[in-house]
Amino acid sequence: MDTIYALATAHGKAGVAVIRISGPAGFLAASDLTRLPNPRVAGLRRLVAADGTLLDEALVLCFQAGASFTGEDVVEFQLHGSTAVVNAVLRELGAKKDLRLAEPGEFTRRALENGCLDLAQVEGLADLIDAETEAQRRQAQRVLSGALGDKAEAWRTDLIRAAALLEATIDFADEDVPVDVSPEVLALIDQVASSLEQEAAGAHIAERVREGFEIAIVGPPNIGKSTLLNALAGRDAAITSEHAGTTRDVIEVRMDLDGLPVTVLDTAGLRDTTDEVEGIGIARARDRASQADLRVFLLDESGNVQGVEPRDGDVIAQGKADLRGAEGFSLSGKTGQGVDELIARASETLRGRVANAGSATRERHRLAIVAAGDALGMARIEVLNGPDRAELASEELRTAIRALDSLVGRVDVEHILDEIFASFCLGK
Repeated sequence: MDTIYALATAHGKAGVAVIRISGPAGFLAASDLTRLPNPRVAGLRRLVAADGTLLDEALVLCFQAGASFTGEDVVEFQLHGSTAVVNAVLRELGAKKDLRLAEPGEFTRRALENGCLDLAQVEGLADLIDAETEAQRRQAQRVLSGALGDKAEAWRTDLIRAAALLEATIDFADEDVPVDVSPEVLALIDQVASSLEQEAAGAHIAERVREGFEIAIVGPPNIGKSTLLNALAGRDAAITSEHAGTTRDVIEVRMDLDGLPVTVLDTAGLRDTTDEVEGIGIARARDRASQADLRVFLLDESGNVQGVEPRDGDVIAQGKADLRGAEGFSLSGKTGQGVDELIARASETLRGRVANAGSATRERHRLAIVAAGDALGMARIEVLNGPDRAELASEELRTAIRALDSLVGRVDVEHILDEIFASFCLGK
């Protein structure tokens, strides 16, 4: 396998920059620049080019194969974060025939191939790098620590046990089997199926934490939706006007809502109109509102929601509280009245949903779990049909096991690896 190198920190001036080398020729290549410290012991060293030029004084760390991130021999140079220093060291490494520049995500891919990470952990690492809020960080850390892989391994162990019991009856089909294995097999199937169902149910919320929730502000024209969006965003994200129908399209603002990733949508005012362009905006408003995780309804005196029915958890308020003396919960983006309470209500609702999030954070995970559950349903039917169907039941169990194996990258994942690693930066 090639020995690769890359800058593992962001480009540009910084206090410290890290260059990573991984592969069988890593120690030899690094030793051409400096005297290496003992493995896993940091050493302050002078890095010297082939012509004797001093490149930098750096902290050098060495990790032997089996005790490194990639599972290979790894050397890291912690340099002064000057662009000139980094470029000089990279040029020196690039001149060595046994080294080549790493491709995006190649260090992590080698960690997967060498068994240091499973595929779910790789995805968790990608999510951790992209995390913008505390909820995203916590979820990514949980997946990176192996939460989903541990569950998949437990499910797999139970199903292998069930398959082994069934296959024992097949092997002794012509003899009297002293024990009926079907009760234990059914118990194992039901136990795993119940856990899979629970995990699949929490996958949607986990995915929303990863990608972000959507909160749509809906209501009639000129009720203060854009002003409220600006108040939530803390800037003029949407045009406001005293004239009704100013907003014609959906305006999106990404924000951190008490640690949760949220996109707030300002939508066109809901009303009957003959204006073709405004009508398109209203249709889009209704569509996005129906898909949003939570809606904030700003009502006028009529209280009409114009065909968008509230759901559990939605916030209903009177709009333009600064101009109207309406009873009940009222909002004004102009004065800030009710905005803090709105944030508290929305945060409480979404946090209640996050509490049910599982370890499966992607649609790929959910589909694999559902496929395993479907196979277990068929296996259960075959077991109940009697010992003559044991072979078919065993095959369904193997189908479920293969689906679970795809979760952690044991089988059938080559087609998604390039897509996953393309999202990684060069030094990761």
